[in-house]
Amino acid sequence: MWRKIGTAIKFILVILLFVVITAPEWPAFGNERYRLDTLIGLRLFDFVGWELDALQTKAQAMLAGGQSYMDEAARKQYVLDYLALLAEARSLERGIEAVYADPSISDHTAATQAQQAELSVKRAELARRQPIAEAIVQDQVAAILAEEGFDLFGATWPPVQMHMTPLPQILIVSPRSEIRQAYNIPLVPGLSTPDKDSLETGVYDQLDMSALVVPIGGLGIYPSMILETSDINFLADVVAHEWAHHWLTLRPVGLSYGANPTMRTINETIASIIGEEVGARVVERYYPEFVPVPPEEEPAPAGADEPDPSAPPPFNFRAEMAETRTQVDELLAAGRIPQAEAYMEARRRFFVDNGYNIRKLNQAYFAFYGAYADTPGATGSDPVGPAVVSVRENSPSLRDFMDNVAFVTSLEDLQAVLARLVRVRPKSTLDFPSVVAALAVCTAKASTTNLIASES
Repeated sequence: MWRKIGTAIKFILVILLFVVITAPEWPAFGNERYRLDTLIGLRLFDFVGWELDALQTKAQAMLAGGQSYMDEAARKQYVLDYLALLAEARSLERGIEAVYADPSISDHTAATQAQQAELSVKRAELARRQPIAEAIVQDQVAAILAEEGFDLFGATWPPVQMHMTPLPQILIVSPRSEIRQAYNIPLVPGLSTPDKDSLETGVYDQLDMSALVVPIGGLGIYPSMILETSDINFLADVVAHEWAHHWLTLRPVGLSYGANPTMRTINETIASIIGEEVGARVVERYYPEFVPVPPEEEPAPAGADEPDPSAPPPFNFRAEMAETRTQVDELLAAGRIPQAEAYMEARRRFFVDNGYNIRKLNQAYFAFYGAYADTPGATGSDPVGPAVVSVRENSPSLRDFMDNVAFVTSLEDLQAVLARLVRVRPKSTLDFPSVVAALAVCTAKASTTNLIASES
């Protein structure tokens, strides 16, 4: 009986956390919002419906507690079986989409009948397994966080809660005269490329603003929304990343998330560091066979030729994007908006020619990706990301790092924290190349190079 009462109290606390934590993630409103709503129409994401469904799923999982009766080996296998089944379902969905895209097939329904039936069976089984699979991953991430000192009375606080789901796409709107997020509006999942382009063009034509519809890997409402994935490394990273937003939202740094672009960059970079470090520890402990091999340790293919010293250096996306951002900032600062936009389009084509399929490169692109200071090159010469990484490098533990940044509400606060840490540590710890190197390996919540390269 006492166990059920405790579970009920825990669920009530989760609901209260949802109310507190969700607010900063909801989009801001402004004078142009009515016209934006008119353009968006029925493509606006339904948060209320999603939350009701997610909270019901979490309540069922808490009350059932099936994972509590499994040993560690069984828990691991349950998650891996779920992820393998999800991979099969997603493969079927891609196959069905390919049939529907084939102009030589006249009856798409008949051609995909068997695949649709198989997919229906797999999706039903996934729905049955999902609550327990999610609960296991939540427990594993929570265990690592508790060891790092993020606990209250023996339990991780706030509780790790997430739900894998098709994610909304986000409409990013920026003024044309500067790089700044004026709006970030969640849209329904699965918008086609023509739909996205039509909406972006409408914003440009009718509001004279830059717009881009972007994918995300997670959203830090409560429970956090996590992109469906069969990759345990990505899953562990993003779950920890979104949990970091929950922790931050209960402190001044998180409450200031939407105050200005600097605070958004600070928050996202902090969460990216937590996601990378905690996610890596989860995989090392519970799924060691899936630990990625460092690129420098990958064996060279048999018979591979030695690199030609006279050949031109390989394309450096990070450096080229940083150069692009810096030049755009200078053009916009000089009021040369058409020239900046023409330059970005020329650079977009340059990136496409070198294998990076960027659909649109504009102010909104940099307003979104520039907030993730570990997104290569998108921040240009912005000092915010390196400062956050330096605070982490000068903090003995993740908990110390989070405590150090908890009350930061401006760049000046961040720099003051860093200055205080530097005074008590050897100067060698602030070697700038090491800061840049650390920054380069952080992994954002699916807003990393892979998303930039695959966005189409």
